[in-house]
Amino acid sequence: MTENHSSSTHPPLPPTTEEDRFSWLRLLRSRKVGARTFHRLIAEHGTAQNALAALPEMARDAGIEGYEICPAGVIIAEFKAAKAAKARLLCFSDPDYPAALTDIPDAPPALWVKGDTSILSTPMVALVGARNASSLGLRMARDLARGLGEAGFVVVSGMARGIDTAAHTAALDTGTVAVLAGGVDVLYPPENTDLAHQIMNGGLCMSEQPMGLNPLARHFPARNRIISGLAQAVVVVEAAARSGSLITARDALDQGREVLAVPGHPMDARAAGCNMLIRDGATLIRDVTDILEALPARPTRATRPQLPPQDPVRETSPQAAPARDFDDTIDLHRAILSRLGPSPVTEDQLIRDLAVPARIAAPALVDLELDGRIMRQAGGLLSLPAGRPH
Repeated sequence: MTENHSSSTHPPLPPTTEEDRFSWLRLLRSRKVGARTFHRLIAEHGTAQNALAALPEMARDAGIEGYEICPAGVIIAEFKAAKAAKARLLCFSDPDYPAALTDIPDAPPALWVKGDTSILSTPMVALVGARNASSLGLRMARDLARGLGEAGFVVVSGMARGIDTAAHTAALDTGTVAVLAGGVDVLYPPENTDLAHQIMNGGLCMSEQPMGLNPLARHFPARNRIISGLAQAVVVVEAAARSGSLITARDALDQGREVLAVPGHPMDARAAGCNMLIRDGATLIRDVTDILEALPARPTRATRPQLPPQDPVRETSPQAAPARDFDDTIDLHRAILSRLGPSPVTEDQLIRDLAVPARIAAPALVDLELDGRIMRQAGGLLSLPAGRPH
């Protein structure tokens, strides 16, 4: 819409006053103004106010009739919602804006953030992967996140179920950043509400979307470019052949970031994407040492004190298993099957991943074994039968 418009003679100015920041956000929320167009308009007109004044005429020149810029009331409501949620606006030229994002061509012009913005100055590594992650995948994500935190890196991910959740949880004590697909005040998925609040206490949640926006499918690919843009490298722990994690990996390649992947069993569909990435040249990751060797440099900052790990399924008494209704049992069976694959995992590890007491999980495992839906191997290892679809 702006390619043929003449450029301004003065350089772009950062938003310094409340009025400037209001106009900055109003320009960004105007129709047909995405991140790339926004940056071009600011470069051409110097300020958001000048760009807003020029937009209607530019739209007419582009054949768009009846164009109107974003109403002021919309932005007033967004600022009110941000104040209520205690969110802060970071504009592209602000000192606290993440420097890593400034070198990508479609950097978010504005980010709403909640938490500790000082964490943005620490080198980051992204951990992403499948929502229906296996037990082995979840364990790998936790181990990598802890190792990266101990090495001084902040772990960035997308707050999704599965691998993202495991990575954030394991990095709470050393620093983690969650990039949300909806508004920063819309905690999705709902079961991660407590996790989000824990992240905000010592890390950071961020989003480029308007306050109050519920995420839609099209918002997740846009979020993924921020995840990869923040990080020195993107590690894919589990991913199907067609998945959002592979979109993040492609974004990382386009942005000049390292792409690394954890290999998986050839018969496990959740590993197909990772195996494809490795086939195409991604660095194979066995443990955190492989990640650190692939990165250009280690962080120099001191890490936060580590808290002793807690066992989420520690049992406090040998009480008998409580009665469970049919729906609870079916849900538990599904959870067990979703965490198993062709590669065997120990029963203890599976029960820890399920986060249910052993006295409840054990009968369900026996039921599934008798039905032939899972296999018990030597040494107490469990897996899905060969050829079972995942």
